[in-house]
Amino acid sequence: MSAPRPHAQFDDLSLAEAASLFSALGSEQRLSVLRTLLRAGPKGLSIGELGNRTGITGATLTHHMKTLAAVGVVKQEKQGRSVICIAADYDQLQSQLTGLLDECCADCTDDTCTPEAHCHD
Repeated sequence: MSAPRPHAQFDDLSLAEAASLFSALGSEQRLSVLRTLLRAGPKGLSIGELGNRTGITGATLTHHMKTLAAVGVVKQEKQGRSVICIAADYDQLQSQLTGLLDECCADCTDDTCTPEAHCHD
């Protein structure tokens, strides 16, 4: 058996950012909003269409958008009279998820235990 691998690049700051992100995504409605915007692509959706697709409208949708914008995964842009909602930072979202998954098997002392060849079922 070998010593545990050194910790990956998921430092304390990254951990705090990930905690904020996962906290924001800890609501089924907010997760639905983000998923809907990711599915819509880079052009986003009007606030009305986002409400129609998610079933969340008014002040509740505004609150959820504000929470998601605070962690940087969505943004709103004014286009004429419309407010367009966009999944803002796909790279940040992917980075946070990948950073967490990169921790897999970091402290495992079995040489065969790697993220690529899991030793657990």
